[in-house]
Amino acid sequence: MHGTISPNILYTIEGNNMVIDLILISLYVVAVVCAIYIIGAHRKYFKERFKAGVVSAFMLAMLFFLGAYTFKMLTVLWIRASKLLGAETVLMQTLQLYAWTIAQIGTTLGLVILAVLTYTKRFDLFIYLRKVDRKGENGNVLK
Repeated sequence: MHGTISPNILYTIEGNNMVIDLILISLYVVAVVCAIYIIGAHRKYFKERFKAGVVSAFMLAMLFFLGAYTFKMLTVLWIRASKLLGAETVLMQTLQLYAWTIAQIGTTLGLVILAVLTYTKRFDLFIYLRKVDRKGENGNVLK
């Protein structure tokens, strides 16, 4: 029949779950590595800005989002790996569900903050982490 899916095709697709799982795990690992690299590449900026006591709200939101996203990818990697290895328990599934929920809240909150900052075009908004005088610690004006 034209337009229907043969049961044999469905069986073949379901039989390749191991391949799909390995592809997804590989993609999750790449995502984690990229996110950790981006956070690490901006480490110098954040170290300097935290030391100065002033940080860009957009960059801080980006750091928050990437941290939550990394946690989310590690969680999904944990979920996939435990399914693939058959190491699931009720307790583990519960912990994974809580971890996934926390990760989803974090990534959604990060995206909402980034979207609001983008919508309002507030890329120059800075957060003062401690009270800083106009000249800064070494007499230079903070920008």
